[in-house]
Amino acid sequence: MAALINPSILSADFANLERDLNAIATADYAHVDVMDYHFVPNLTLGLPVFERLAKVSPVPLDAHLMIEDPERWAPAYAEAGAASVTFHAEAATAPVRLARELRRLGARAGVALRPATPVEPFLDLLAEVDMILVMTVEPGFGGQSFIEGTLPKIRRARQAVSESGLDVWIQVDGGISRDTIERAADAGANVFVAGSAVYGAESIPDEIAALRELAGKHAH
Repeated sequence: MAALINPSILSADFANLERDLNAIATADYAHVDVMDYHFVPNLTLGLPVFERLAKVSPVPLDAHLMIEDPERWAPAYAEAGAASVTFHAEAATAPVRLARELRRLGARAGVALRPATPVEPFLDLLAEVDMILVMTVEPGFGGQSFIEGTLPKIRRARQAVSESGLDVWIQVDGGISRDTIERAADAGANVFVAGSAVYGAESIPDEIAALRELAGKHAH
């Protein structure tokens, strides 16, 4: 399974989002963090901005909804043009129903887990989702350090996906850089969200290529 690099525009210049989306044109997706100041203690952008980004982005958008009440809001992101919509397990009251609705609207459905949220309850529901996002930092802010303790969770998720025979992606988000991406890939992740590592690099295309190559060495 090829390694996919999804730079997070949380580390972009919010006054120049179109420019900074074009800067990651060699990436696989653009990771868009939507935060509501309720589920996480930060506020980023919402549907009107996302709709515009979907129209100008050179790569598909990967929406990560760190919000309360995703049942109410998530379908609108699929309708706005998101290629993938990920909601948090901790915030959803009916995750399977929501995942089915997102798929019906043409988006990939992802479920995200905070570092302390166990993956086991979702392993029987793998057929209902397209991706599991294992947060490798506490959601809310960019630039945090990778939490090593999330690696066993990634391994358990990968083992369950392999045994199921399903094409479910495993995404990691938080503290992903040249220093950590190989460990995450070796544990079983195949989709990598990197924010400050990409946008803080001297050459963004070179950094994307370097991350893809490092992760690819451990492809599952």
